[in-house]
Amino acid sequence: MPEKFDVIVVGAGPAGTACAYTCAKEGLKVLLIERGEYPGAKNVMGGILYRKQLEDIIPEFWEEAPLERPIVEQRYWMMDKESMVTMGYKGGEWAEKPYNNFSVLRAKFDQWFAQKAVQQGAVLINETVVKECIVKDGKVIGVRTDRPDGDVYADVVVLADGVNSLLGKQLGFHRELKPQEVALAVMEVMKLPEKTINERFGLEGNQGVSVEIFGDSTNGALGTAWLYTNKDSISIGVGITLSGLIKEKKKPYEQIEYVKNHPMIRPYIEGAESLEYLAHLIPEGGYNSIPKLAGHGVLLVGDAAHLVNGIHREGSNMAMASGKMAAETVILAKQAGDFSENMLDSYRTKIYDSFIGQDLKKYKDATHTFEENPQYFKEYIPLMNKAASKLFSIDGTSKKEKQKEIMKSFTSGRGKLGVVQDLYRAWKVMK
Repeated sequence: MPEKFDVIVVGAGPAGTACAYTCAKEGLKVLLIERGEYPGAKNVMGGILYRKQLEDIIPEFWEEAPLERPIVEQRYWMMDKESMVTMGYKGGEWAEKPYNNFSVLRAKFDQWFAQKAVQQGAVLINETVVKECIVKDGKVIGVRTDRPDGDVYADVVVLADGVNSLLGKQLGFHRELKPQEVALAVMEVMKLPEKTINERFGLEGNQGVSVEIFGDSTNGALGTAWLYTNKDSISIGVGITLSGLIKEKKKPYEQIEYVKNHPMIRPYIEGAESLEYLAHLIPEGGYNSIPKLAGHGVLLVGDAAHLVNGIHREGSNMAMASGKMAAETVILAKQAGDFSENMLDSYRTKIYDSFIGQDLKKYKDATHTFEENPQYFKEYIPLMNKAASKLFSIDGTSKKEKQKEIMKSFTSGRGKLGVVQDLYRAWKVMK
């Protein structure tokens, strides 16, 4: 007879593993299925892990998890072709335990996290593809895998199979994604000596820095590039909406090479040796793209539920929080012996009432607004750089005259009314 579990989790990324760990810890019989050779083999994220959500699952995880560096500084670069305006924050409190967040390498971290779930009693199966959910009388009762006699049954199936969730589509939870609702992120891990990293980024000991880069790094298209310090390597990447790649007629590998060779970035990675190249789709639609989250015997978590805050580049924290909330819902359903949509729908309420739903709702129109108004990236960031150059150049021109010239440069293209409208539009979607 086929094996029967309390819960099957499809996908051993942060969301799926958080769910599996939490369920197993409460004594449920859990199967965690991963299609990769090992957890993390097919996963990629920018490389920043946020502490709070994992701490809620595994207290003091930083004492044993394979973390790279605690991030003590967040920098933002508004980049033009040969210049950049910089801003950021460096916090001494971030350098002390329990820290704030960390740089990580997913191949290492995901394996560790999945093993923690195994230690709690979860069964992990790698290199296994779930082809479809098994549905009977409108209820999901298990999954069909690509293994011989690969049907496995459970009271609840949790889908953590990524942004393009084929299983979610088969169930009718997902519609086809629009090009502006998903970004293609490419990242390269490059080896550099720890001493060199510290010298170039102004760091001490194991301190780390994360850099978010806007403007010319994406050729003015909607997206972000990033530069994160690891122990003895650097993660460099760029993510652009598919619609932006189409408009700019750019291939992903061309874009990351452009970023690596940009005069503002090249000095930070000079002499670095490429270790790994990764590519991944990231949901960017936000609040308006969240699919149905619960059905009879099934829940969606993490990227499969499109729980990513593209404005603040938050995904792993929302993934783990959603996995934990899904697990809590499954545990209550098990206690009640009720796995109906009505019972499991309390998970949807948890999501929308949490920081996840509140933050995604706050920025629900931001992606669409910036997508439809490319001047924010294509025009205003270069103008910001030119304005800074003019203001900080000591050339005998009075500051009053410089301010007039700067204001004129901002209004010459779109007019004063156009600039005011742009400022109001941006404020409205970000407030």
